[in-house]
Amino acid sequence: MKRVFGAAFTMAATVAVGLSWATIGNAACGKVSIAEMNWASASLMANVDKIILEKGYGCEVEIVTGDTMPTFTSMNEKGAPDVAPELWANAVAIPLKKATSENRLIVANPVPITGLGEGWFVSPYTAKKHNLKTVADVIARPDLFPHPEDKSKGAFVSCPAGWGCQLVNANLYRANEMEKKGWMLVDPGSAAGLDASLNKSLTRGENWFGYYWTPTTLIGKHDMKKMDFGVPFVGKDHWDTCIVKPEQECASPKKSSWTTSEVNTVVTSNFKKNAGVALDYISGRAYPGSVMNKMLVFMDKEKAQGKDAAYEFLEKHGAVWEKWVSADVAKKVKAGL
Repeated sequence: MKRVFGAAFTMAATVAVGLSWATIGNAACGKVSIAEMNWASASLMANVDKIILEKGYGCEVEIVTGDTMPTFTSMNEKGAPDVAPELWANAVAIPLKKATSENRLIVANPVPITGLGEGWFVSPYTAKKHNLKTVADVIARPDLFPHPEDKSKGAFVSCPAGWGCQLVNANLYRANEMEKKGWMLVDPGSAAGLDASLNKSLTRGENWFGYYWTPTTLIGKHDMKKMDFGVPFVGKDHWDTCIVKPEQECASPKKSSWTTSEVNTVVTSNFKKNAGVALDYISGRAYPGSVMNKMLVFMDKEKAQGKDAAYEFLEKHGAVWEKWVSADVAKKVKAGL
């Protein structure tokens, strides 16, 4: 009886210690707010983070709807949300540098997705048929990309308002004197509008010219051709002090190729201070571009939202995400799926 009581006491003590450490771990993580940007890959990443942080680390996670500029501004000025899983750093280069130097924000993960790229794309059959090799070649042929409301003008489809790339496109548009050469700058209105513009044109066999990025469903689905700007990168100084700025702050933009795409996972200093081992997960996860493309195709085909796609990813791609966490955390996450 004494031995049984002793064993029971030992087991109870072990459980209590285990629970106390779990509680400490959970308390250290606490409440976390994660920005869910309004494009598919960012939505997927936000929801994967939510599931892993909740089920694996015991965090209490809130998803906050966001977009590049508003989310960055809120994190920088208000300290919330805590995490931006997919922040395209080129769009906020200077203020991000200032925020990190002053320790308000931290680049927790400099490469959360591999194989990235932004730029100007055209339909592949158009490039081949008309021997379009550079952006200058395309600009010389506005007749191939007629604007829906004015067929005498070419249509260049830019980014929706609120995206940092809208400013870059507008300045490169001016640098290449595209208006004088017969073009009109098109605001697609939203992420869905941009996607619809590209997808509808290519589905109909029509020509399309505009901004996009990779890895994405549509670029992979349609094998879009990323155009060579035909000029070297203008340099970080002019890019950061002019190209990424509003027109009133960039009076004389110069021609340039697109800067190397940089996507970061950014967190607040408060999250870094309190997240504990959960920060190790955020800092160490990286989605291979090929896997991300597959997930984006899945989301498009199944009309899946970020939450459903996150469960699909966790169930089908354990070989990827289980490397990001400890065996114990992976076990907890899988048990909660």
